[in-house]
Amino acid sequence: MLWEALGAARDLGRVHDIAAVLIRYGFGDLVQRLGMAHALERAGKALHWHGQAQLLHLDPAQRVRQALEALGPTFVKLGQILATRADLFPPEWIAEFGMLQDAAPAVPFEAIRAQLAEDLGEAPEAVFAELDTTPLAAASLAQVHRARLADGSPVVLKIRRPGIRPVIEADLRLLARLAEIMEAEAPDLRRYRPREVVREFAHSLRRELDFSAEGRNAERIAASFADHPEIVVPRIHWQWTGERLNVQDFVEGLPGRAVADLPAGFDRRLLARRGADAVLKMMLEDGFFHADPHQGNVFYLPGNRLAFIDFGMVGRLPETRRYQVAALMHGLVDRDSRRVTDVLLDWSGEAEGDGEALRAEIERFVDEYHGVALKQLDFGAMLGDVVTILREHGLALPPDLALMIKAFITLEGLGRQLDPDFDIAAEAAPFLRTVLLAHHAPDAIARRGWRGLLGAVDLLAGLPRDLGRLLRTARRGSLRVEVDVPPLKAFGDQLDRAASRLTMGIVTAALIVGSSIALTVHRGDSVSLFGLLGFVAAVIGGLWVLLSVWRGGR
Repeated sequence: MLWEALGAARDLGRVHDIAAVLIRYGFGDLVQRLGMAHALERAGKALHWHGQAQLLHLDPAQRVRQALEALGPTFVKLGQILATRADLFPPEWIAEFGMLQDAAPAVPFEAIRAQLAEDLGEAPEAVFAELDTTPLAAASLAQVHRARLADGSPVVLKIRRPGIRPVIEADLRLLARLAEIMEAEAPDLRRYRPREVVREFAHSLRRELDFSAEGRNAERIAASFADHPEIVVPRIHWQWTGERLNVQDFVEGLPGRAVADLPAGFDRRLLARRGADAVLKMMLEDGFFHADPHQGNVFYLPGNRLAFIDFGMVGRLPETRRYQVAALMHGLVDRDSRRVTDVLLDWSGEAEGDGEALRAEIERFVDEYHGVALKQLDFGAMLGDVVTILREHGLALPPDLALMIKAFITLEGLGRQLDPDFDIAAEAAPFLRTVLLAHHAPDAIARRGWRGLLGAVDLLAGLPRDLGRLLRTARRGSLRVEVDVPPLKAFGDQLDRAASRLTMGIVTAALIVGSSIALTVHRGDSVSLFGLLGFVAAVIGGLWVLLSVWRGGR
């Protein structure tokens, strides 16, 4: 299992650390089921199995959250990604994952000076008229310093922590291997889709490590708001921005966390509307949105303007997805359960078990919103109901939609902090209507029809070639049909285990008979010694058979 998966001995130390933390927080059974204990024992690394009981009084979700915090920045980031997957975890787990903070002790400036000079191409003092060596903020991947350019413009420097990438890559490598083993060896954990979650997480985290990608994201969103002076996105200074360094304008404003301290000149209701319109425009009009619009990434500026920062995590919604979101909302209003079911299945795939049970559940869900006008829908409660239905039927959302739902809920909470009467449904209604009208516009219908026609022509044109390849493969005898029957494989594994137990039982019985004969022959002490050794081996073999049967019964 894990031992075979470990391609390099350099991973063993980190595997030992992970196993030790899991044991400390009461997940020793998972360490054994994943084969981590066996792998470490073979490598000569001992695990301490004491001290597990002191944390068992906590809820499992609390223990998982604390374990992620103890495992370091990669796993904290993983927990933050899991906080967006309400379709996989119940609300109490999402709440715990949402408590994970990405804060970390600051790195002394002298420890990052050499890397900063390398990224700038010269000494920092030659580029900046002023540079504050005390960071404004420090997180697990980077820390932020304030500076001033030679022309007096205030900027901030987002500097990646030295040596963080090798640590992240090692953790991602281990997470990928552990996810494969979890799906293979722990059937009850497959419903959490560990391989899919780790793959999504690795892609997201590697993008966050590239600060130039964050700069491109910011520029793309800034371009879409070029005609909206009320929305501010900091300008990127590309002459100094790269993979490990991002230099951008400093935002002079009141942070979103200080909403209670807004001066009297600010219009809270207008700020809530403008913030909602901005994020909804990104989602439903542009299809490229800030995936984490929480309080720390929003600033309130004079003139009732808003600034968005930190575009390391973004989401993408293609035109088809945007139409499906609008179709879902109108399916609810029109009490069209078939339409809602079709959209949800398009999002998440086929349901496990009885499809009629899913349809009946959706009909009950749709009936709750019967007669409710679109502008009166409670989006937060509705989206929560959607993901609950998906989770109960073993379905999961694609990552882009999971990010969208998380951003929607975050946006609604931010709006209501500014304005208790804030109604995100009323704000979203014009955008949803625009999406539906655009989808059914004559030019859009003609464009989809033309694409479909071209696809059909390409398919027909390639059909003779594909048939020729199929016939040539059949003539060479290379044609294969693969049939995967998981229950048959499980049955074969059971037969293998039964045959092993039967063989060991026969050998044990033979040892007992042989040893008994040897003990009855009086030809010296050596014969008696062989008889005793045979009985000892028989006892060990019998105990192994009993233990194997007992564990198999569990």
